[in-house]
Amino acid sequence: MTIVRWEPLREINSLQSEMNRLFNTVFDTPSNGSWNVLRRWMPAMDLVESGDHFVLRADLPGMGEDDVNIEFEDGTLTVSGERKAEHEDSNEGFHRVERSFGSFSRSLTLPQGIDPEAVTASFDRGVLEIRIPKPEQRKPRKIAIGGQGAIEGESRDA
Repeated sequence: MTIVRWEPLREINSLQSEMNRLFNTVFDTPSNGSWNVLRRWMPAMDLVESGDHFVLRADLPGMGEDDVNIEFEDGTLTVSGERKAEHEDSNEGFHRVERSFGSFSRSLTLPQGIDPEAVTASFDRGVLEIRIPKPEQRKPRKIAIGGQGAIEGESRDA
């Protein structure tokens, strides 16, 4: 009988490989019997918090400003669009297409109090950058004790 040392990291790597294989078979299956590969495209996005802004950057290679929609509603920022396929169908040989395409939509819930009119966006060399000013911190209001001030419209002499 051979004794094999148990290595938990090897087990985790094996599990990860199996999960990757499972997801690849689901999302990379040929559609309608053709060689075109159906993949769900989801652009990479980074959200960074700076001193007075949130900055969202999204990699959108091959897309232009007209291909992207940005909406801000009820505290949710949604970036959506569609990257169209650039290859042409041909029956004259084998084509390998690895780049994903299709429509996408990503939503991000932001803190309350953000002014939608202050949100700005720019697009440069396939990178979308959205700058979202942080809401102003509400400061506590100090209330004086004692009837020092009169209520508007009332006279103290009455």
